[in-house]
Amino acid sequence: MPKSSPKTAGNAPAPSPVAEFEQSLAELEALVTKMEGGEQNLDESLRAFERGIALYRRCQSALEQADARVKLLLDPDHPETAQPFAPDEES
Repeated sequence: MPKSSPKTAGNAPAPSPVAEFEQSLAELEALVTKMEGGEQNLDESLRAFERGIALYRRCQSALEQADARVKLLLDPDHPETAQPFAPDEES
């Protein structure tokens, strides 16, 4: 039996966390711009606000995961105490 390709419909590979973050951030920015335009009725504004909160939470979660990955890379034995890399300042 041949194996199905990972790019077939319904079996598409999941987007990377970075791509999901970028997409969520772009959608959030578009929602904010639309809401700032003031041309939505109350119901549309509430739905946009709810969607915006969900997108904000998704972005925040992605940033927290990225921060944890960076800490793990900086100090794999003790990621909770890893310090961010600070390059030497040139005089």
